[in-house]
Amino acid sequence: MDGEDRHLGLNRPISRRDVLNGVVIGLGGSLASAWLTACGRSLETAALFAQDRPTYYPPALTGMRGSHDGSWELAHALRDGTFWQQAGAVTDTRETYDLVVVGGGISGLAAAYFFRQQAGNNARILLLDNHDDFGGHATRNEFSASGELLLGNGGTHAIATPTPYSSQARGLLTALGIDPPTLTAQCVDQQLFAALKPAVFFNKQTFGEERLVARDPARPWAEFLARTPLSPAAQRDIERIQEARIDYLPGLSSHAKKDRLSRLSYHDFLLHIVQAHPDVIPFYQARTHGLYGVGIDAVPALDCWGIGLPGFQGLGLEPGPAPRMSRTAAGAATPKREPYHFHFPDGNASIARLLVRALVPEAVPGHTVEDIVTTRINYARLDRPGAAVRIRLSSLAVRARQVGDPGSSREVVVYYARAQRVYAVRGRGCILACWNMIIPSLCPELPEQQKEALVYGAKIPLVYTNVALRNWTAFHQLGVRTIAAPGCFHHTVSLHEPINIGTYRYARTPEAPVLLRLVRTPCQPGLPAREQHRLGRLELLTTPFATFERHIRDELGRMLAPAGFDPGRDIVAITVNRWPHGYAYEYNPLWDPEWAPEDEPCVRARQPFGRITIANSDAAAYAYTDAAIDQGYRAVQELCMAYGPSHFFPS
Repeated sequence: MDGEDRHLGLNRPISRRDVLNGVVIGLGGSLASAWLTACGRSLETAALFAQDRPTYYPPALTGMRGSHDGSWELAHALRDGTFWQQAGAVTDTRETYDLVVVGGGISGLAAAYFFRQQAGNNARILLLDNHDDFGGHATRNEFSASGELLLGNGGTHAIATPTPYSSQARGLLTALGIDPPTLTAQCVDQQLFAALKPAVFFNKQTFGEERLVARDPARPWAEFLARTPLSPAAQRDIERIQEARIDYLPGLSSHAKKDRLSRLSYHDFLLHIVQAHPDVIPFYQARTHGLYGVGIDAVPALDCWGIGLPGFQGLGLEPGPAPRMSRTAAGAATPKREPYHFHFPDGNASIARLLVRALVPEAVPGHTVEDIVTTRINYARLDRPGAAVRIRLSSLAVRARQVGDPGSSREVVVYYARAQRVYAVRGRGCILACWNMIIPSLCPELPEQQKEALVYGAKIPLVYTNVALRNWTAFHQLGVRTIAAPGCFHHTVSLHEPINIGTYRYARTPEAPVLLRLVRTPCQPGLPAREQHRLGRLELLTTPFATFERHIRDELGRMLAPAGFDPGRDIVAITVNRWPHGYAYEYNPLWDPEWAPEDEPCVRARQPFGRITIANSDAAAYAYTDAAIDQGYRAVQELCMAYGPSHFFPS
């Protein structure tokens, strides 16, 4: 290890591996072949499955999380057609359920909740999930620093949507005790960071020199730009883009302008319509990463107007959505939207935990929305024999097969891989609340057109990283709270929101430990959006944790160096939440056809197939928690309306 590695702290004793009960979870790329050759000889008996052990607690794991090693390799083998060629004999569990749900994310948990509402509390439900924790993308990271509990979101960040929640989604949150406006008013510390400003980090590789520049939103842009390393031409044009009220499309109606903007990227709008200097592009390139997973080269200018990016203030565009806008941008452009937002310290993992409390109350102590944040889940009680609802983790569904003809079938057999064996369970109904792109491998009997529609919705890759710091004095001294870092490995670095809820308390002074939130969306500018997403997924699955750690330590050290930040001394722990299949794919008018609403791939993909229905946010092509809830509700209604309660609950 050279001097630079030691300076970055790569030799420091922080946890870098995912270990549960002494078993290493991260098994690397050879897991699939090793598992398949071991089929038929179990290394664990049913009584010793990891989640049944009293000490099992995945939220406390650090290192590589999200789609952790061990959660995806067999799915790729199934996709590639090699799984069943080598799989051993199937073990029949002899278990029969009223409903089997494939996927333990918010959509699957909500589906189980809605099903019980209709069927009653005695309905027998099994949820299967391939990850070692429930929640899907709504998972959480826990840290202990200087005796303090620190919580961060491992995936879904907040209750937020640009469009109003449906009565079903809002009703579910209300039933769980969640009222976002009230929680925001009661739990968010508005004063702690009041003096801290947003900042931009200009790195040497992109901008020629290293400089962190804070910006006071109340001051003119020229004042901020004069302190940056940007060229005079770039400074002049950025000031014009941000503040000038110029009509760059004179002579056109608002409708015609919106149509024109929907057919070119924001990158091309800035260069060819605004006629800005090319040096402005690196400054804006990553502005759309957080919502779209790609830069401004692949996002329509009209969407960028809708989400509030600058340059449009002089065009005289009428408020409100327009044709050829993504649903996200159309919602953001809607005037007078109702505020419906709240960020739990662990993001929407608290929603998943509340749903599990409603389904398996003996596993989740407590009674209120406030105590859910700090209660410790008893994972050993999630899958108890005889329980009405059971949640089975580290269980990858590999087949969902109707018994008989789909039109007359009375049950579905679901096969899943767990602990180096294949098991079978039966359900009178089945909801696939998993990612659309895996469903054709689970149900090869589906119509070809439906399978094509399912694989169209390939997800958008992203990374949410939580870094535990010894303190946040560097941010306090620099006077910054969030750092935009165009050109860096992570495009955003920010202190987590200061939330105090129940017995959980945010860092009260700069000397207290705190979590940083870093975001990365891997993409390849210049290519079509879907191709950028494909390459990003490949990158995430082939990038080791050591590479993430090096970038984190190096870039934080460079950003915060003026305040004496020492990455070797000040970083306590790192959790990288890797999501090669992250956001649901939302249609992009630059790259996708203009379908009639009933012909959109997500609509064709989610059609029922006998006793199998389909949920998850993919089924809405909309990457928000309310979409996941709504699709879980729809999938339940399709089952119950088609067959009636007596088919699921025979006397």
